[in-house]
Amino acid sequence: MSARQLVWFRTDLRTHDNSALAEAARQGPVIAVITLTRKQWKAHGHGDNKLSFWYRGFSALADDLDQLNIPLKVLSPDQFSACPEAVLELAQSLDCQQLHFNNDYGINERNRDDETVRLFKQDGRTVQRYDDGVIIPPGDLLTGNDEYYKVFTPFYKAWLKALDQQSLDIHEAPSRQKSLKSIDSDKVPAPDTPDAVDNSLWPAGTEEAEDRLERFLGSRARHYKDRRDFPFDQATSTLSPYLALGMISPRQCLTAAIHKNGGHAGDGDNNLTSWISELAWRDFYQHVLVGFPKVSRHEPFKSETRNIKWRQSKKDFKAWCEGNTGYPLVDAAMKQLVQTGWMHNRLRMVTAMFLTKHLLIDWRWGEAFFLEHLVDGELGANNGGWQWSASTGTDACPYFRIFNPTTQSKRFDPAGRFIIHYLPALSNLSEKHRHEPTASQRRELHYPETIVDHRAARERALETFKSLK
Repeated sequence: MSARQLVWFRTDLRTHDNSALAEAARQGPVIAVITLTRKQWKAHGHGDNKLSFWYRGFSALADDLDQLNIPLKVLSPDQFSACPEAVLELAQSLDCQQLHFNNDYGINERNRDDETVRLFKQDGRTVQRYDDGVIIPPGDLLTGNDEYYKVFTPFYKAWLKALDQQSLDIHEAPSRQKSLKSIDSDKVPAPDTPDAVDNSLWPAGTEEAEDRLERFLGSRARHYKDRRDFPFDQATSTLSPYLALGMISPRQCLTAAIHKNGGHAGDGDNNLTSWISELAWRDFYQHVLVGFPKVSRHEPFKSETRNIKWRQSKKDFKAWCEGNTGYPLVDAAMKQLVQTGWMHNRLRMVTAMFLTKHLLIDWRWGEAFFLEHLVDGELGANNGGWQWSASTGTDACPYFRIFNPTTQSKRFDPAGRFIIHYLPALSNLSEKHRHEPTASQRRELHYPETIVDHRAARERALETFKSLK
């Protein structure tokens, strides 16, 4: 009889196109395990929205595994540091000689996994690791100097060239296995997440993720490049939470988009190639986590920006968090984040740049606030986006590029429809004044004055960054 295989699920909550699960099932009967490291997740800054989605994702995975007769064991070590020993003890108790898992790329996660490999080897057991959460594994794309890329465009060109059949192969879910009658599945506990947004906004599981992908490619993708920056249009895929926790694989997304694009990744329909480039951006930020571990340690990528004299204004930060800056697009975006656990990508740039450039407040404050509220909160993309906006990161926008939030509002929400959806008090204003209410309108509607003048804030930010040179 084939030896039992233990598969450790973390941020790959799917049975379809899961490298670790597919390979384990080829080698023998599978037992699954999850580790609920709640204290570690909280220490990493994940809030109730992400944790609720994570736990519901575990429950959806449990149902999918049950269809395959794969028992699921649930461990609850508090910290990552306790995981290696807990998983080893489970492998010993279940007589599993081999462990399979898909790699995570944050520094704490990699330390956890390296220690797991060490303990299993010491115990005479083996571990097989896979790169499943990215399309091209970190380390496979390097510059001519054998270094990790620091700029996206050359990375993207290399990424397109590296795509081959192996990187696009989809692993079908394994067949239903014979029941392991002596092993019962554990029940996934309900999450204690009283502050989470309505679960119906983000149904968990692979079925929902695949439905969203199909709906996106079937309609909205046709206008993606032209309409992706307009927050009221709902022109994006909304797949980021499902990719962050692996309820769908990036390979599935890429292969479906390439198929829709007539077999092309880098050319063809520019709406599809634009979306495919976003999958490359996602890979890029995972490569950055591995190539430059300092970004996992709250450090700026550009070392010289350590010397920025950030303002420590808790009052201004509170106004930004609560959507009370007096700039309607910024405020509406922050309301969207808190009310739905998600924010449109264009607005993530607008709000992040407002905090770091207009208010000159440390990007790490904003990064933490986003992670606390985002259902798709993930270190690589969140850190990458914040450092891009703050001009402290890899491939960051030039420090002198400072979005005017009113101009952005008029350009990407011309009728103010997104604004009044989240700021209904402004709904009776003309389209013009939804972007810039007059002083009397602000008083009448109890809408705040702007907390900073755009022109003055811009000059202050420019002087601050120039002083670094």
